[in-house]
Amino acid sequence: MSRKLFGTDGVRGRANSYPMTAEMALRLGAAAGRYFRRDGSAAHRVVIGKDTRLSGYMLENALTAGLTSTGMNVLLLGPVPTPAVGFLTRSMRADLGVMISASHNPHHDNGIKFFGPDGFKLSDEAEAEIESIVAGEILPAQPQNIGRAKRIDDGRGRYQEFVKTTFPAGLRLDGLKVVIDCANGAAYKAAPEVLWELGADVIPIGVSPNGTNINDRCGSTHTQTAAEAVVAHGAHVGICLDGDADRVMILDQNGQVADGDQIMALLAARWAEDGRLRGDTLVATVMSNLGLEKFLTARGLRLERTAVGDRYVVEAMRRGGYNLGGEQSGHIVMTDHATTGDGLMAGLQFLAELARTERPASDLVKSFETVPQLLKNVRYGADKQPLSAQSVQSRIAEAEARLNGKGRVLIRKSGTEPLIRVMAECEDEALLRQEVDGMVAAIEAVV
Repeated sequence: MSRKLFGTDGVRGRANSYPMTAEMALRLGAAAGRYFRRDGSAAHRVVIGKDTRLSGYMLENALTAGLTSTGMNVLLLGPVPTPAVGFLTRSMRADLGVMISASHNPHHDNGIKFFGPDGFKLSDEAEAEIESIVAGEILPAQPQNIGRAKRIDDGRGRYQEFVKTTFPAGLRLDGLKVVIDCANGAAYKAAPEVLWELGADVIPIGVSPNGTNINDRCGSTHTQTAAEAVVAHGAHVGICLDGDADRVMILDQNGQVADGDQIMALLAARWAEDGRLRGDTLVATVMSNLGLEKFLTARGLRLERTAVGDRYVVEAMRRGGYNLGGEQSGHIVMTDHATTGDGLMAGLQFLAELARTERPASDLVKSFETVPQLLKNVRYGADKQPLSAQSVQSRIAEAEARLNGKGRVLIRKSGTEPLIRVMAECEDEALLRQEVDGMVAAIEAVV
């Protein structure tokens, strides 16, 4: 069964435009409620969290209406990180978890992500079934079986206490000055409070959300603001989260950035040394740098690659019994603790290593030398299929032939935006630029 409404990370789009309308949110809520109430029994519940986007109010109310119309009892968490929804879905014995967020996208976008009762994101098959229910007639509950809705005031606090349990017992952050950039997003309260409670001298930025400034010149996709704060305050380290706090970038004391690949390399090496890395395997996507693969191979460790999307990383981890994975973009998944990427939790793991080794952050943010990698995006119209064009396929084949043995090519559609992502890696940077620019030009000629 194919999916059209769902992308690689739930349903996403521009607020008040299809599919991110109140009407569609209501139908999605009702369809998800019907899907999870197929046995007809009572006492079903769903938790709903959101980030700080203005449109979150509209979508939260619409989802609540749809869910309660099919008999689901709704527990509203308010602004909390995406991983908090995964945790609380399982902790509160809910049948379903919903996060309203478009992650790192601008404020005018929004999205809806679903979690199953185990706290993990739904499978492609489950999402396809919900889509089929959306497209049909949704059977409402009888009047006496309509669900109730209530606010849960301590959801964020429960999550914060849980996150602290993943930090090594007996270790403190005393003496560490930490810049935390919360992207004016979902973790604007949780992250600074957790760091302060663990003893850090906290310099918070991106903690004044107004509904439209989420990810605006701040957070993991715009690290310059935090880098300037790190240098200006003489901080030891910077932690940059995205809008829903499921991804992270780390900055050293000079403001230099470590992406997800470098963070995963550091953790994989440490966990392997401690005998904690299950299967001696790290799971990452096809986007991760070749340098990461070489780093792991040199240590007798293995890199298993998946399609792009943290859900596919998690699925591979669960199939293989692995406990560490993630994406170059900063999703770090540690299934010993969490069901999805958790930027704050990953940041704490880095801080633990910083405190344990007493080395400067600059020693820890670069575990390996990256192979030069170039990524360019080409926007296309909904009526276009540029990758099907013969001219584009021929140009891609030429690039693959020229880079054979020297690097690799990866062309894919974004799962969240109408973009073609053109990426290649090669030690010869001149050849790398030539081939990426050639493929981009071929795609642009079509679109």
